[in-house]
Amino acid sequence: MDFNLNKWSSVVVACGILLLTFNSGCVTKKKYDQLAQEKFKLQLQKNQCDSTLSNLERKFRDISNKADNLKSDTASLGSEIRKMRRDFTQLDKSYNQLLTNSANEAASLSRDLKRKEEELGKLETNLNTSRLQVEALNKNLKEREKRVAELEKVLADKEKAVKDLNDIVNKALLGFSNKDLTVTVKNGKVYVSLSEQLLFKSGRYDVDAKGQDAIRKLAVVLKDNPEISVAVEGHTDDVPLAPGSLLKDNWDLGALRATSIIKILTAEGVTGSRLSANSRGEFTPLDPSRTTEARTKNRRTEIILSPKLDELFKILGN
Repeated sequence: MDFNLNKWSSVVVACGILLLTFNSGCVTKKKYDQLAQEKFKLQLQKNQCDSTLSNLERKFRDISNKADNLKSDTASLGSEIRKMRRDFTQLDKSYNQLLTNSANEAASLSRDLKRKEEELGKLETNLNTSRLQVEALNKNLKEREKRVAELEKVLADKEKAVKDLNDIVNKALLGFSNKDLTVTVKNGKVYVSLSEQLLFKSGRYDVDAKGQDAIRKLAVVLKDNPEISVAVEGHTDDVPLAPGSLLKDNWDLGALRATSIIKILTAEGVTGSRLSANSRGEFTPLDPSRTTEARTKNRRTEIILSPKLDELFKILGN
């Protein structure tokens, strides 16, 4: 039932009037009965109003309690909300700081990445350059290895040629004693050393018959081996020439003796372009002592046979 304050006030006023009228004694029985009946009705309405009021008061208390609880909850929720707002503000600040830091870190990482990419590009360029250099070096190395192999082959062929020449010369001059003639290999060349007593008389430069025979036999070998170059060197002792000699000194004697050998070789058909004559005088002795035996050993003519090295020089030149 809804509570109506205006209606309740009307009931109270009517009850008051009824009581006043009844107490005054000025009413009829019918009027009294009427008023009594009205009073009963009003009493019922009052009881109903009291009950409604009681319910309303109970509901009001419940609502008040609920309101108090709501106020308490609201205060608690407000505190929580304020705390949540503070936490949210802090989180938002931390988040923004994190975003800023992340952006700065990302920018730094981007710069580092760009720098690393540039360094990688340089390394790749250097690597490609190094690879090209290595390829070029490998190519040059292979070419050099090829030239070295060719050079080794030429040297081996030269050594074989010198050995074969030494064997041929020794065989051709087999009839001469070691005292008069020796054949040796030195520095890749064949040295034919002929003593003075085999070739010349003392102080002379015309070749004796026995010496001419040895040179002619050597000429046969040289004609059969046109690739051999020939150098003739005249060596003397350190004794000056006798006064009144047609020659000025030992230089002249060594040169004329070498020239005499050259002339015999060309007469036997050895091409002159292959030949050269030199004088060493007394300045390259086999034995530097001043004994008779040493001076005899030093007076000699050496014929130096050298294989042509055109192919070797060509390889070295390349």
